[in-house]
Amino acid sequence: MDKDFLPLASAVALNAIFGNEPKFSHRLIDALGSAEAVFALSERERLELFGPYNDRAARIGPAALDAAAEELERLSGRGYQFLDIFDEGYPAALRDCPDAPLLLYVRSSTPARELFGKRPAVAVVGTRDQSLYGRECCQRILRALSEAPSKPMIISGMAIGVDITAHAAALAGGLPTVGVSPVGIDEVYPRRHSAFAERLCATPGCALVTDYPPGTAPAPFTFLRRNRIIAGLAGATVLVESRIKGGGMITARLADGYGREVFAVPGRIDDIRSQGCNLLIREQLAAPVTAPEDLPVALGLGRLGRRKAADLQTAVRERFRAALPPEEVERLAELAERIRATRGICFDELCRDAGLPYAEVARGAGLLEEEGFICIDLLQRCTINIKNA
Repeated sequence: MDKDFLPLASAVALNAIFGNEPKFSHRLIDALGSAEAVFALSERERLELFGPYNDRAARIGPAALDAAAEELERLSGRGYQFLDIFDEGYPAALRDCPDAPLLLYVRSSTPARELFGKRPAVAVVGTRDQSLYGRECCQRILRALSEAPSKPMIISGMAIGVDITAHAAALAGGLPTVGVSPVGIDEVYPRRHSAFAERLCATPGCALVTDYPPGTAPAPFTFLRRNRIIAGLAGATVLVESRIKGGGMITARLADGYGREVFAVPGRIDDIRSQGCNLLIREQLAAPVTAPEDLPVALGLGRLGRRKAADLQTAVRERFRAALPPEEVERLAELAERIRATRGICFDELCRDAGLPYAEVARGAGLLEEEGFICIDLLQRCTINIKNA
């Protein structure tokens, strides 16, 4: 094997053997001086170092190195990249963690060594069971971060709910974003996000990363390792919505344990999806995000230069004044205000509250959506576009 190739192959092999115990790999390397030195041990030296009953010690040998080399060659041919902990491109914030993974597999159109360290990194995480409130808060937070003088990289976990909302809003705002996967680099989890993952990996400055070898399927422990990397990559973590027990809470507590800043969006005391955030704020482990526009300042990204948006009803009147009769313009303005006041209101409720026939509500909502004032989901629930929130 090429001597220049040996250190990376050794890191791949060690990661495959001791991936669940990265601290053990670090101790081995500290004791022996390098990853490749581990595989240079004789059988007698391995027995002296590990003892006779360590089943993983038997896996340390030429066969493991050969398998790692084959994996590197195969994945490199498919365009995948690698960063071991000794590489200068390995994210410094993650390297500072005592349980940092020995190796990262990377899918990106950008050279892996150029991905990290150029800008601050902020993790945005939360529940899969995202409410309309959580989605809107997440989008407003990402919009504020995208308008900050110093543009951050957004880190999240590619999961359904808050995670994918954060990734999508980051791309929409022109922010680089990194998805940390709980499975092997050759798969996407959940699979419904495969098309988005392709788009992510094709966007300059963005990437999909994992420390799992190809063929690793999702399991409870794989999500725990994924959360560790999310917390380690970011200088600050924002928890948007979470139950008391959930992956977002684990990530936030890991971030606090690493000495990173933690923020949480407060929610209703009777909403189970906000109980985790409210608990972290009560325990003073997280600072409350009471205004998304203030978050960039708290993160040291600078103050927004945003002008105050026009009043919603005024903006609707100005947009439709020249195109519609005055009485219809006023009905649209009133409709927009009702939607702003009641997040997630549906067509039937608008009919009842406004005293209008269904056809008129449907037409008015359609016009408001077409002009970007509101969003309507498949259940005909209406919310204000965050640009007008």
